[in-house]
Amino acid sequence: MNVNTLADGEPRNNFLERALTWNPNGLLNGASHITLGGYYAYITTPKGLVFLDLNNPLEPKHITTLPFDNPRATAVQFRYLWLTTQKGLELVDITNPMQPRHVESATVSLQNARRVYLARTYAYVAAGHEGLVIVDIEKPEKPFIETRFTAEGQLNDAQDVVVGSTNASLFAYVADGVNGLKVIQLTSPDTQPRFYGFSPVPKPELIAWKKTNSRALALSKGLDRDRAVDETGGQIAVFGRIGSRPFNRAEMDAFYKRSDGSIWTVTDQIQLQHYVPKPPVKSVVLKEK
Repeated sequence: MNVNTLADGEPRNNFLERALTWNPNGLLNGASHITLGGYYAYITTPKGLVFLDLNNPLEPKHITTLPFDNPRATAVQFRYLWLTTQKGLELVDITNPMQPRHVESATVSLQNARRVYLARTYAYVAAGHEGLVIVDIEKPEKPFIETRFTAEGQLNDAQDVVVGSTNASLFAYVADGVNGLKVIQLTSPDTQPRFYGFSPVPKPELIAWKKTNSRALALSKGLDRDRAVDETGGQIAVFGRIGSRPFNRAEMDAFYKRSDGSIWTVTDQIQLQHYVPKPPVKSVVLKEK
């Protein structure tokens, strides 16, 4: 559907019509979840994870399909896509969106991973009876479980999770199935003295609970603050900076890619052998004649 009619300031033409139905050879049969990263779409189906190029929305292009065991939901952050499957939380390297790579060694085993939300260096997984599982993804290809939080058994049917911040505190909103909506405070000045850091370790505690009339299964995602462009360099926000614009995709790539397409990396090791000290400068004393 073309939704531009909603943005022209004329409410009398706010009607949507289907522009295209696309499912060649049943490629998307049984599709259950979609994530958009710029003009790339990642769709879970019973056959696996389908990668689409939607640069021209009326002419979708199938990039590839990676096989997974019962893929359920996905989330994208920078060069990586995380997805929940029958095995748990799995990783796909999408540095080159046209050639996604399944990183099998990075799988985090979970019994019932449902939805996943990414926030800086942590992945938050709604994991059914396992509650909220917080995974450290600072090194994406070497993830590990930081915390399994069930609020002493009170969080036991987690279906979805969304993370948001208010002032100095970070919160996880969890659709806890038969239990309703729950609010988990992840950081606060009382529980995490380093709450002002870039990505402080979450210290979850259950602070609010709202019973729902039926099972709470999903949550909507709030607006990301200060996000100027999408994953493909398309501008999605306007800032009040005179004479400036966000970086486009080519400019963003230059920050982390070499000219041959490989990735710039750093280590914590100081290579002193490359340092050649300069000889001391000889002092000269001038005497008056």
